[in-house]
Amino acid sequence: MIKCIAVDDEPLALQQLESYIVKVPYFTLAAACHDAAEALAALEQDGADVIFVDINMPDLNGLDFVRSLAQPPIVVFTTAYQQYALDGFKVNALDFLLKPFGFDEFLATAAKVRRQHQLLTAARAATATTADGASDAIFVKADHRMHRIDTGTIVCVEGMAEYVKFHIQGQEVPLVALFSMKKIEQMLPQQFLRVHKSFIVNMHKVASVGKRSLLT
Repeated sequence: MIKCIAVDDEPLALQQLESYIVKVPYFTLAAACHDAAEALAALEQDGADVIFVDINMPDLNGLDFVRSLAQPPIVVFTTAYQQYALDGFKVNALDFLLKPFGFDEFLATAAKVRRQHQLLTAARAATATTADGASDAIFVKADHRMHRIDTGTIVCVEGMAEYVKFHIQGQEVPLVALFSMKKIEQMLPQQFLRVHKSFIVNMHKVASVGKRSLLT
C-alpha cells in the first residue's frame, strides 16, 4: 500500500481529497492536514510515500513547505491557480491537479504515483543489495550461436516486435535475439524491472530516477 498525506486549508477541498484517496485500492490515507505544520508533524511521526498538497495556504504555502523538506516523498500539488504549475515542477513534483478536478483526473495521477513508487522501491532495493559472488547468467541464441550473458552486465532490454535488444555494459552494439519481452522478464532476476512495455531495466545500473526517465 502507498501511504498518502493530504494537505489543504479548505475543509471541503480536503474532504474531497480524502474521499478520492480512500477510493484508490492501492492507496492508504495516513493523515489529512489543514496546513503545512500539521503535515510536517505527520511526516515526522508516520512518514508517507506521497503527499497531495495545496499550494495556496496561509503561513507556509505548499511550494515552500516542499522546499523545506530534506527528503520529500513523491509530491502532487493541488491548486486552483494554474500559474503555479511551473513552480511546482521546479521542485520536482510528479504531477499537478488543477482544481476543481474529478475522480478520473485523480485516478490518472494515482497511476503515475504508483509507477513512480514502484521505480523508487526497486531502486532502493537494488542499492541495498550487495553483489558478492557470481551473477546469474542466461543463454540466448543470436547470430546462429548461443551466447552466455552475465545478467549483471545487462543495462536494459529493449523490445522490438518479436525481437529484443540486450544493451550490455561495455558493448557498443546491442545483442539482438528472437524473444518476447514477457519471456525475458520471466528469465531475469529480481533486480530487473519492466518500466515500459518496451523496456526492462537493470535497477543496479540506475543512477537516477526522474518523473519520466531513468538514467544509467
